[in-house]
Amino acid sequence: MRNRCVIVGLGKIGMGYDIDTAPEARSVYSHAKAFSLHPKFQLVCAVDPSVSKRNLFSSHFGRPAYPDVQQAACEGAADVVVIASPTQEHFKVIGDVISHLAPKAILCEKPLAYSLTEATNMVEECESRNVKLYVNYMRRSDPGVIAIRTQIESGKIATPLKGIAWYSKGFLHNGSHFFNLLEYWLGDFVAAKMLSPGRILESGDCEPDVQVEFKEGSVVFLAAREEAFSHYTVELISQSGRLRYEQGGELVTWQSVDDDPNFPGYKILRSTPDLIENDMGRYQLNVVDQLANALANRQNFLCTGREALATLNAMHQILKLR
Repeated sequence: MRNRCVIVGLGKIGMGYDIDTAPEARSVYSHAKAFSLHPKFQLVCAVDPSVSKRNLFSSHFGRPAYPDVQQAACEGAADVVVIASPTQEHFKVIGDVISHLAPKAILCEKPLAYSLTEATNMVEECESRNVKLYVNYMRRSDPGVIAIRTQIESGKIATPLKGIAWYSKGFLHNGSHFFNLLEYWLGDFVAAKMLSPGRILESGDCEPDVQVEFKEGSVVFLAAREEAFSHYTVELISQSGRLRYEQGGELVTWQSVDDDPNFPGYKILRSTPDLIENDMGRYQLNVVDQLANALANRQNFLCTGREALATLNAMHQILKLR
């Protein structure tokens, strides 16, 4: 039996990223396409206040769409609900979803909330209702990212590491993707030092430059300007080599250490890096694969609500330094 899925929010990540792609396109960037393709799930319906988006969803996926969660409940209970509405609406939506759709699991877009209090309440409410809460930090489901974590745990990529992470479009909004990724690789947040407070965006988010200490390394986060171009890249230096996570994760390479052929006793990075296979072209389908594992009580690499709350708590501690 397939798990019944409802999507709340038909913006870019909910539906829009894939809506104009060719039907045969291999890429899977939106929740709607991912759940419509996955054999373990049935896409039941969607929710969005926009009439045009609802009509587009229905014409494209052949399923109904409703203006609110209460009306979507006419389709019956859902096994999984995706919350892809604007961040400031997550708190209210998650309450409506639990009350009217009684899901086994919720997959919420990042960040959980802008408010730490709201995020905490969301996690506790799901726990009290026995609803599994996951947050869509989709890079953690990518095979390349999982392989890197394995290499760090095995010591092939030796700790401690030191690095730089470039982000744009806000510290909480997009910077949290890479903060959570580095927690996944380097362990818990330990401390931070503000280098520059950066500008405040219209959304209320901001773009600080900050040095962050994790359990297994130190990373400087630097803000780029999204209006100029998107820039998401991480470089980590280990005593065993250099990891480059570029183009948002579409290009991942590892350079190990070799003896310098010209100067005996010296070490250099190997001139030809090894490519770490990734699947970022189907990142949202990878998340749904992991969600299927979670619902079957198998090993999975999703970010739990508690882990996402820890990410948000750490980032709020950093923002207090501004």
